Amino acid sequence: MSFRSRRCVPDFVGQQRLTNVEKSCQIISLYPVIRKEYSIMTVKKRNLKYRINWRDARDAILQERIGGAKLRFDPDIQTKSASDFSKRIKEGEYEYGRKTVEAFSGFLDPSMGVLEIGPGPGTVTVPLSKMVRQVTAVDLSLRNISHLEENLREEGRENVDVIHKNWLHTDDAVLRDSYDLVFCSHFLWMIPDLEGHLEKMENASRGYCAIVQPAGRGDLVKEVYTAITGREYGGEFEPDGDYFAYVILREWGRLLNVEHFSFTNTMTLDEKVRSTASFIGRFVEVDEGVAGRIRDLVLPHANENGEFVETNNVVVMWWEVAPTKNK
Repeated sequence: MSFRSRRCVPDFVGQQRLTNVEKSCQIISLYPVIRKEYSIMTVKKRNLKYRINWRDARDAILQERIGGAKLRFDPDIQTKSASDFSKRIKEGEYEYGRKTVEAFSGFLDPSMGVLEIGPGPGTVTVPLSKMVRQVTAVDLSLRNISHLEENLREEGRENVDVIHKNWLHTDDAVLRDSYDLVFCSHFLWMIPDLEGHLEKMENASRGYCAIVQPAGRGDLVKEVYTAITGREYGGEFEPDGDYFAYVILREWGRLLNVEHFSFTNTMTLDEKVRSTASFIGRFVEVDEGVAGRIRDLVLPHANENGEFVETNNVVVMWWEVAPTKNK
């Protein structure tokens, strides 16, 4: 194995595979522990008399989405969906990741050591590893790690350290100022304590932090949601973590560089059904009958090759951490 992989880490909590519900409960139960650990940090923040009340909105969103999708029509859908995603990024030649690296070009340096939180199958990891000295990729999902390791092997990447670990349980004292860049991509929806997550990121960085997040959903999945539920779409599954993070970071006085790009996503019919069901299933149970309706609703939108080609938007926010830390 050309890259380094550490499946067992001493202070990792929970080696067993967890359901989506169990993961949500486990993460939420960590609130008191996480907040206590942040007392070691010395990152400067502004003392403001007035603040935007973003917490109520985000808490309501998390409560609505908690528990994961109710997908009864295919017992292997999680495994298949992970494979679908890995296949798509490779067939798309890592377009999402390559454009993310381009957005980082304003500060990226070949000598950098990078910490990536929640790398998935290597969407950004693979192209980024070609531009920096070393990448440490931390992920809780063994399924994701399996695809990541496979993709790193295929690309011959030797400078990626893959760690199976819960990011929320990493040791802040050990990680402090350890990396030139700390970033996450499409990860904020998994974090109940967004302020705590951002504090942990800044703690581990001696240079820069970045957030990469999808910006909006395609029209088709919204139309299917309305057809299946009978309710007008109201942003129920928007990837909305970026604007909450923006408010928090500006309140802290961070000067954010914000960029965006678009990339193309291509799916087969089965992949489109699984992808759409993963969103709809958070609000209604998707059994074989509902899955059949989803198939019927999306099928007319396939191109002449029977594929679904969609352009998606992504927002990138990065900021310099070093000037904000007390010396």
